[in-house]
Amino acid sequence: MKNKVDVLVVGAGPAGIISAVTARKYYPEKKITVIKSVEEGVIPCGIPYMLASLKNPDENKSGNAALEKNNVDVLVDEVIRINRSEKTVTTKKGHEFGYEKLVLATGSLPVIPPIKGIDKEGVYHIYKDLVYLKKLIEQVKKAKNVMILGGGFIGVELADEISKIKGINVCLVEMLPDLLANSFDIEFSKIAEDVLKSNRVKILTNTKVEEISGKEKVEMIRFSDGTKIEADLVLIGTGGIPNSKVASDAGLNLGKSKGIWVDEYMRTNDSDIFAVGDCAVKRDFYTHKETPVMLASTATAEARIAGANLYKLKVVRENKGTIEIYSTCIDGKALGSAGLTEKTAKKEGFEIVIGNSEAIDKHPATLPGACKIKVKLIFAKNSGIILGGQVAGGISCGEMINLIGVAIQKRMSFAELETLQMATHPLLTSAPTVYPIVLAAQNASDSM
Repeated sequence: MKNKVDVLVVGAGPAGIISAVTARKYYPEKKITVIKSVEEGVIPCGIPYMLASLKNPDENKSGNAALEKNNVDVLVDEVIRINRSEKTVTTKKGHEFGYEKLVLATGSLPVIPPIKGIDKEGVYHIYKDLVYLKKLIEQVKKAKNVMILGGGFIGVELADEISKIKGINVCLVEMLPDLLANSFDIEFSKIAEDVLKSNRVKILTNTKVEEISGKEKVEMIRFSDGTKIEADLVLIGTGGIPNSKVASDAGLNLGKSKGIWVDEYMRTNDSDIFAVGDCAVKRDFYTHKETPVMLASTATAEARIAGANLYKLKVVRENKGTIEIYSTCIDGKALGSAGLTEKTAKKEGFEIVIGNSEAIDKHPATLPGACKIKVKLIFAKNSGIILGGQVAGGISCGEMINLIGVAIQKRMSFAELETLQMATHPLLTSAPTVYPIVLAAQNASDSM
């Protein structure tokens, strides 16, 4: 029996929820339904903190409150087929839904590296499923030697959290020369590495895992150079790939990254089907090349664009590219990155000027809790337009990187940042005389 809805959203992560809520705001008369494949989901960015920081893993549960509040129906099922000619979807449980507009927010799937023994008991991938993650957490707390594969954000944050649990030895393995290498230049990667090492995390960079061995359960890890290390639990944090199979099977175009192709209004090659979040193609703000960005902040921005423009273009999109903006916090040390790093800017052929600064995040510096902030800004040499920035220091860096993100989006120059008008307060910010973003912009202009 076919159920007819006006707007059908597939997926209830951040992108799916915000798509539905935004659609309700702009199209109050429409019948909106969300289909989600996992009954008890989680807030994706909060997954590492379920291990130690949160008292109970249930505190990171993602519920249906926002959807119910906005009169959006929710069904737990999985869409397995899209019939574009009839404008219907079929679910795993045998239901069929007709739609006027379809929003695909199917997210991503963990990358499964081709390692011998990766299917052994004691190897866990990071799925956004509360029941699965509760089992993972239970096993982590019983382990003595935990190996984490992948030195990106999820791997670094997992290592930081597990290091807080007494009696567990943590080893973090990364194939690249540095941690967080895709988002930070080496001097910032080193800060993250030093903090983890100070908390007894063993770090192996430039290292490739060849085999996970043991009878049935994990016992030993063998690396490509032949060395071995004991482990009784392995967490795979090597990133994600777009969950785009149902879209591909329906004949929707994919990009090189296997994300669903979309235009700047999140429309696929079928004008009645939209794609948002991790499953959709991203294009770099400056180069417009495909970029593998998977962030909840990016997903929700896309969802607001899609939800508003399902039937008519009601919200004109001015930002026609994805700015990679990341932040993390490792044992109280905040790091943020926005736009191009020095190495990616040079790789893309930009002629650049760099501005660096350091300042204390309170004034006077003798105030309790004051700590040093390090800022690096990258500008195009001839135009002086900002291309990227990185920060490290106290918690205020979490919002400082957002300020840099706005500067990138508005294509501000170092001259504009030199004359930035800001609010300052002794307990909240650096002194106005040494505000680190202004200092870094001045440092860059001195190099021109």
